[in-house]
Amino acid sequence: MSEPHTDQNQLLDEAIDLVIRLQNDPDNTVSGDMIRAWRARSPLHEKIWLRIDKAHGASGAILSHQRREERRKNIGLSRRQFMIGGPALLAAGGLSYSFGKELLLRAQADYITAKGEMAQITLPDGSLVTLGPDSALQLVYGSERRDINLLRGMGFFEVVPDKSKPFSVLSDTVRVTALGTAFDVSNDAGVIAVSVDHGVVEMQSPDAALGAGKRLEQGQWINFDQTTQTIDQGAREAEQIAAWRDKLIIAERETVSALVARIGRWMPGRIIMASPSTGAQRVSGVYDLTDPLRALEAVVHPTGAQVRQLSSFVTIITPL
Repeated sequence: MSEPHTDQNQLLDEAIDLVIRLQNDPDNTVSGDMIRAWRARSPLHEKIWLRIDKAHGASGAILSHQRREERRKNIGLSRRQFMIGGPALLAAGGLSYSFGKELLLRAQADYITAKGEMAQITLPDGSLVTLGPDSALQLVYGSERRDINLLRGMGFFEVVPDKSKPFSVLSDTVRVTALGTAFDVSNDAGVIAVSVDHGVVEMQSPDAALGAGKRLEQGQWINFDQTTQTIDQGAREAEQIAAWRDKLIIAERETVSALVARIGRWMPGRIIMASPSTGAQRVSGVYDLTDPLRALEAVVHPTGAQVRQLSSFVTIITPL
C-alpha cells in the first residue's frame, strides 16, 4: 500500500485513541479541547474524524453536556453505561472483532454490509459490485489504476473495460487483476477464493504458493489457504459462480473453517469451533443459505461434530 494510506491509518489510530479517551472520561473538558484541536490540524484530520463519527457517533456534538443527556435518555443508559456503550453495543451485535479493530475497519470502509445483508454498488467508473453480507470494501481509484481493497467478506465484480486503468481487487496478500470481466473474490477464515464468471483475471501474491501468479479463465476457480500455503483449483458452470448471490454455497473439498466463516455471514452473533481439528477437515456439497443454521449443521455433520445454539448470539460447534 502507498505511503499516503500508511499516514491515513496512523490518523485513524489517533482518532480512535481520542474516542476511547472521551468514552473513559466523557465529562473531562480537556478531551473535548484535544479533539477540536486535532480536527483543526488539516482537512484530512477532519475527514478522518467524520468517518469515525459515522462509525461510532463520536462527533463534536456529543461533547455538549445537553446532547449527552439527551442521548442517555433516548437510549435508556446510565452515565456508567454510556461510557462503555460503544463496546457494549458492538458485543450485543455479535461482532467478532475488538472495539478498536472494528472501528478502524468501519472508518476505512467506503461500503459495508451487516450480517445477512447484500448491497448493489455502482463504482465511479460504472463497474458494478455485489457486496456480500458482513463485508466491507474501500475504493482506491487513481489516475492510473482502479484498486479495490476488500477489507472483509466477499464481492462479485462486473468490470467496465478500460485498458489504460487496470482494475484490481486486493484481499490480504492477494491481488486479482482483470480487464472487462466479471469475477468473485471472498476471504473466509484466511482462505481467499477467486472464481471467474467470464473473461480473464490474473491472481498474484508475494506468498510462495502464488509466486508465479495464476491465470483464470471463464468457469475456473482457485482457493488459496494463506495459513497452510495450499491451493485448490477447478472449474464449474458459469451459473454456479458466486452462487451466494442466490443464497447457495457450492463447495468442493473446502475446509470446514472457511465454510463456517462464510455461513456465519448470514447468522447473527458469533460461531465458535471448540476443536481446531474440526475446522481443518474438508467437505463438499451444496448448502442452502435460506436456513443458515441447517446449512451449518450439514457442513459439520460429516466431520462428527454437532451445532448448538447457546443463545441468539452464540453458536458453538463441538465434537459428538
